[in-house]
Amino acid sequence: MNASVAIQVLPKVNSDEEVIRIVDEVIAYIKSTGLNYFVGPCETSIEGDYDELMDIVKECQKIAVRAGAKSVSAYVKINYRPEGDVLTIEKKVTKHHE
Repeated sequence: MNASVAIQVLPKVNSDEEVIRIVDEVIAYIKSTGLNYFVGPCETSIEGDYDELMDIVKECQKIAVRAGAKSVSAYVKINYRPEGDVLTIEKKVTKHHE
C-alpha cells in the first residue's frame, strides 16, 4: 500500500438532507471498492495503490453528480510513497478510539 487519500465531497444541493444522501452514496461506493477506509465527520480516508485511489477520487465526483448534485467540490489530501508503505489508518487513529 503505497498511498492514502482523504477526500471530502461537497455536493452543491439545496438542503443538508440532500448533502447527507449524496455523501452516503459516495461512501457506499468507497466501501464497495474493498479497500480499507475510515469515515470521519468531515472526510473519508482510503488506503491502497496510488493509481487506484486516483481513479476512486475521480469516480466520487461523478457519483455525486449522478446522484443529483448540480456541481461538486472535493478537498483531497494525498500521501504517496513510491518506495515502501505509507502509515496505515490503524496506526494513525486506533489509540484515539480505544
